[in-house]
Amino acid sequence: MATKDAGKAEQVGDSASLEVLARVGLIAYGVVHLLIGWLAVQLAWGLTASKSADTSGALKTLADQLFGKILLWLVAVGLVALALWQASATIWGYRNVEGAKRLQAQVTSGAKAVIYAALGASAASVALGSGESSSQSQQQATSGVLALPGGQVIVVVTGLIIVGVGVAGVVKGVKKAFIEEIDVSSMSPVARKGVSRVGQVGYIAKGLALGVVGGLLSYATLTFDQHKAQGLDGALQTILAQPFGRFLLTAVALGFVAFGLFAFLQSRYRRM
Repeated sequence: MATKDAGKAEQVGDSASLEVLARVGLIAYGVVHLLIGWLAVQLAWGLTASKSADTSGALKTLADQLFGKILLWLVAVGLVALALWQASATIWGYRNVEGAKRLQAQVTSGAKAVIYAALGASAASVALGSGESSSQSQQQATSGVLALPGGQVIVVVTGLIIVGVGVAGVVKGVKKAFIEEIDVSSMSPVARKGVSRVGQVGYIAKGLALGVVGGLLSYATLTFDQHKAQGLDGALQTILAQPFGRFLLTAVALGFVAFGLFAFLQSRYRRM
């Protein structure tokens, strides 16, 4: 009976309907990154101070549009479907590889499932009229964890993991390892090169931003300054405060736009 139930569950994970929803989720993921890029450009050049340049700010920007609440629910459903697809890959996927490589791929998919689910929950939260900036929520979460036994070590390790994820993103961009995830066989050489460049810029920029987020979190914990335990919005503010910060932040913003465009391309060409 257990084997039969597992087989049914696996069929759900591989269903065509879930694949369609997951591809919609990739479009939603791309929209979020495009909006973050746009908000970061506005932040860099002082065009507005009304929205946080993070995921919640992007979702609130979407909510302000015509039919915004409907769009947010579509984003939420798509991202949850994307999370379910990654969860199914974690449990049943990567059977063509063995050993440590399969375990690494499963752990990566599991982490992505958590991220997509959290983004989907954030979209639903904003659609319901709530939601905080990443900096506010991260400060609250950090304060709660620091109150636990060994909390400082936990937060520092978490920050270092985020830095590691950022570095992995940069490496993935530099090596163009993301090409393995999409089907480029039907593309012309020019289109293939364009996709490669867009993905490369996107992964490197997002990796750098995540590295700053993790670095800020670890530094704030070690110096006991919880106000510096900021999320993506705080990381972008930190980049802006550097020499030539406007230009650096604009470059990062364009990278987020590139990542968003690459997510659109993935929705069409991603191997599932």
